Formats: sequence, C-alpha cells, structure tokens
Amino acid sequence: MNAGYAPLWVKSAYSFLEGASQPHEIVEQAADWGLPAVALTDRDGVYGMVRAHVRAQELGVRLIVGSQVTVADGSHVVLLAMDRNGYGNLCRLITQGRLRSVKGESRVYWSEVCERAQGLVALWGGRGSAVVEEREPLDTARLLKDAFGDRLYVLLERRREPDDGLWQARTDARAKAWNVPLVAGAEVLYHAPCRRPLQDVLTCVRWGTTLSAAGRRLIPNGERYLRDVEGFNALYADAPDTVARTREIAMRCEFSLSDLRYRYPAERVPGGASIHHWLRTLAHRGLGKRYPGGAPRGALRQLSRELALVEELDYGGYFLTMWEIVQFCQSKNILCQGRGSAANSILCYCLEVTAVDPIRMGLLFERFISRERAEPPDIDLDIEHDRREEVIQHVYERYGREHAAMVANFIRYRSRSAIRDVGKVLGLDETAIERFARHLSGRDGSDEEHLREAGWDAEQPLHQALLRLTQEIHGIPRHLSIHPGGFLLGSDPVCELTPIENATMPGRTVIQWDKEDVEDLGLFKVDLLGLGALNVTHRALDLIERHHKQKWDLASVPPDDEPTFEMMRQGDTVGVFQIESRAQMAMLPRLRPKNYYDLVIEISIVRPGPITGGMVHPYLRRRNGVEPVTYPHESLRPVLEKTLGVPLFQEQVMKLAMVAAEYTP
Repeated sequence: MNAGYAPLWVKSAYSFLEGASQPHEIVEQAADWGLPAVALTDRDGVYGMVRAHVRAQELGVRLIVGSQVTVADGSHVVLLAMDRNGYGNLCRLITQGRLRSVKGESRVYWSEVCERAQGLVALWGGRGSAVVEEREPLDTARLLKDAFGDRLYVLLERRREPDDGLWQARTDARAKAWNVPLVAGAEVLYHAPCRRPLQDVLTCVRWGTTLSAAGRRLIPNGERYLRDVEGFNALYADAPDTVARTREIAMRCEFSLSDLRYRYPAERVPGGASIHHWLRTLAHRGLGKRYPGGAPRGALRQLSRELALVEELDYGGYFLTMWEIVQFCQSKNILCQGRGSAANSILCYCLEVTAVDPIRMGLLFERFISRERAEPPDIDLDIEHDRREEVIQHVYERYGREHAAMVANFIRYRSRSAIRDVGKVLGLDETAIERFARHLSGRDGSDEEHLREAGWDAEQPLHQALLRLTQEIHGIPRHLSIHPGGFLLGSDPVCELTPIENATMPGRTVIQWDKEDVEDLGLFKVDLLGLGALNVTHRALDLIERHHKQKWDLASVPPDDEPTFEMMRQGDTVGVFQIESRAQMAMLPRLRPKNYYDLVIEISIVRPGPITGGMVHPYLRRRNGVEPVTYPHESLRPVLEKTLGVPLFQEQVMKLAMVAAEYTP
C-alpha cells in the first residue's frame, strides 16, 4: 500500500438523504481508480456496510469500516475500526446515541467517545467539527488525546470553496498546537461528479424545501466526488505528507466484517444436557405424539438423518428457540404455524413448528437445509395477527434487549415516491406530479411512455430533469423501517454486531441491517409474522369445539372433507387464505380439486413461475384427459408422476437434478 491514497471520509446513500451513491458504486469506483482501500463512514450508522463488504470481497478492494458520529454539541467525529474490539465499540457507541434519541437522530457525548476509544482511529476535523470553530476546543482536544493517543488525527478538509484558506489556517494552527498529525480527508458524498444534481435533490427532500428556495443548504459546488489518485494528489499538492497518512491509517485499520464471529444464543436446557441431546429428546417425544400408532420406518430414518445434520452444522439452538416460541404460543392459546420450506422437515413437524407430515407428502428436506449450501435455516412462523405483539415482547423478555432486536427494512424510492419527491423539489405543480405518479405506478414499459400519457413535455427542461432524476433516485434508501417480524438473536450482545436503534412503534428496537444483510453474513433470523387468517381459523376451531365437542388443531383437521372441496370446486372461496384471489377462484372450477394434494397443486400453479414457464395449460390438458401424460425419460417418472409429467414445485426441480444429473440433494 505504498501508492495512491485511501479515501477515509465517504458517505453513501445510507447516510439517508445526504449521500447520493449506493455503497457498491463507491466500491466499484475505488476499484476502477486502483485505490488501495476505501472507507465507508455513513452518518451514525453502518447501514450500507454489508452491501459495500459483499462488493468489496468480489472486487478485492479493502473496505475500512467506520462512521461519522454526531456529538451532542452539534459537531462530529469520524471513527474507523482497527480491529474487532474497535468495531464492537463503534457499534455500542452508535447504539447509545440512537437509543437516547428520537427515530432518525443520534447524539453521543465526548466522554462516551473516549470511553469507547479502544480499537478505533479518530479523524477529527472538517466543516461541522469543533476543530474549525472560532473558539478553540482545547478541553475536547485534551480528552481525545488522552483517550486515543497516536490514533487521533486532525482532518484537513478541502472543498475548493472561497473560505478554504480560513478553515485550513485554523486547522493547521490547532493541529500544530495540540501536536496531532494532519491527514487529508475530503468528504465524499457521491462516487462520480454526475451525481451532484441528485445530491442537491436529496438535500432538498431532507430539509423539506425546493431547489429554488434551498439557498445555502445546498453545497455550492460539485467537488464532493470520489477522486482518482491524480486528482486527490492535485488537491493536496502542497501537503503530500497528509496524503501519505491516509495510507498509514488504512494499514492500521485491519478489521473486516469477515472477522465477525457470530454465535447463536445457547438455549437453557434441563439437567445440564447438551443442546443436541435435548433437541433429540424433544424430537422423539414429538414423533410419538405425531404418530400415536407408531412412526413409520421412513419417518424414523428421516428424523435421524435430519438430527445428525443439524448437530453437524450446529443449528440446534435455533430449533430449540422455535420450539420454545411455539410452546409459549400454545401456553397462551395463540395459534401459530410454520410456513415455507420448514414444512419439508420432519424435525419441524415433530417440534410442532409445522403441521404437515413431510413424509406423507413426499417433501424434500434439502430444500430447507443442506450440508453443501451451509445456509442458516430460515423458519417463518405465522402467528395470529392480533396476538403477535405478545410473542414479540416475550422474545425481548426472554433474551433481553442486548441480545434480541428486530431486523430492519429499508424504504427505497420506487417510481411513485420518486416522482412525488423529485417533482416537489423541482417546484412542479402538485396536480401534475400526482398525474405523473399515477401513470408511473404499477405499470410496465418505459417511464417516458407513461409520462407522455400524463402530459409530459420532452422539450421542457423541468420535465427532462424530472425524468432523469426520477430514474437516478430509484432504489435509493429514503429511511429505515422495520421488518414485519424478523428477529436477530445473538449469544453475544447484538449491539456489538450492528448498532441498535428505536423503531417508530413503542417497545420495539431495530438493528441497522435488513434481511439480505443478515443472510449475507450467515446470521440467524427468527421470523414472527402476523397472519389474519389464523385469527379466523382459531375462531372456527373454537366454534367446532363448542358446538360439536371436537377438539382439533391444524394438524388434525380432516384433509378429505367432501363438502369443503365441493365449495372450492364452485370457486366459493371469498376470504379463504391462499385461494381467495380472482386468479385462484377462476382456476378452482377448471382444476376441480378432489383432495389435499390437488389443493397444493392449485395454490402452486397460479404463480409467476408455472405461468411464465408455460406449465399451466399442459397440466390442465393432461388432467382433463385431452393430452397424454408423457415423461422426458422413464427415470423421471417417480419425480413427475404426481403432477402428470409437468414440473410444478421447487422440490421437483431439485429431484430432477438429482436423478438426471446425479446432483447431491
């Protein structure tokens, strides 16, 4: 790392409504420039860090992990993680600042910055920092020097603005007086100069104003882009030592998100048994309950196979968590049901997480977990909508706020929200904005076509700017929201993995990463989702018990009730979960389901994959005897026989690869 420079103060679009480039664009530009490293230092967070990390790993770019932290006096400091301990301190510091503040804001105190100094490099300076204030911040300088020692640097920021000379003179003098080294640090807000107009728009959205009225809130020039080596050296031509220090700091910051070692919470098990011994005990206990007349040999064999793989991959704690949550729901008479690929697991069936027998249905376990993929299991647990909050608060109470927080969801600009915000910033008439938004929302085809229908004038500069900026802003994160029910649980405090902050809803806290980030880092997510259909089902089960003295649960509902299937064949399914859409009600009289498996096919066939893959009509023709049932090869008959030679399910695609190409599960 003896050439070039390392940009150390870079904000992405995850400094909400401030940075104007996505993290991957910054990393890609750094790779194009051949820079030895690049830091991501979004405002009071690490929201975009995983996206940057993934791209940096792909391109071989060294990513420095950091953040610009807001201090209670209104100033800021840039902190960079040198090692795992420093990263944990950074996340804890941001968590402190976020949890004491209203949503969207953060503030920490200098004493807290110093308490969390270990493992961090501090870059202090630039506009908005105490370094360039008229009154010398001598007490703060002493605090920081004592805490950071030789890990404290003063940022020398250059913006090519008229007052650069004043700020530089003040910065130089104070760094010399405090005996703290200077480092070149031009703030970056976008990866390329062409994003300057978008950054202006985002600034106006943040302040709730228009371009014409924004005044000094807008940056006066377009100098906040990521420079190549030649351009950066030219900017600091008279201070080459400050450029060299960027490389020195980059060398000191060795931490990578790859260094995170995540451990799932160790479940409390009775009698000092191991997690896997207790899981095995519960599974076999559940097996006896599911098969009171004795479990078939295939079920026993499959359960042993699944338990062995779960132990090998060390997923036992996760399954015990799901079992414990289901037990809590049952104790409180809350109806719940696992969905998705978890239904392929007999272990989930025995733990009462799911209610469908995967052996009877011939489901493929490897769609849920496989040794080769080594991806953490993902179980979505549907819970009665009206009572989900009870379950969420139970998880917080059981694991504690430091070890449990909900996963984020980033609200990003889509066509309609983009055109509304950009239109307002450009000062367009509100009626025209709404007309444009209606034409863009939920339509196929190009934006130009729909805007033309709404009266867009290709010759009008404002309309041209509207289209260009709407396209640029598309996908940019606007603010942080909360996942419908995803929890991140950690054996170590979650706030040392990623900062935690307050959600809008009282009693909820949320991490700064979304489900894709969590999955990319191999972390375990517990999904607790609200489902109104379960409220209705619960009331129906209660009515049956009250009036017919029969106690049913989801696993014991008769699968072959003929009057029910006759109603379905008539398309009489308004309000029936999964088969209530117009498309499903139109398909039911054509497919005429007679049993449970027919219903599985019915639900699966009215989906984008089978429809666009041209599978619907061949299946219906074969079912109605209009077309003969054929197979590409006789060896595929066992895989495709139940669906008349037409592949409809993911499990079938996997089995086709196993049979035809000798893939492992």
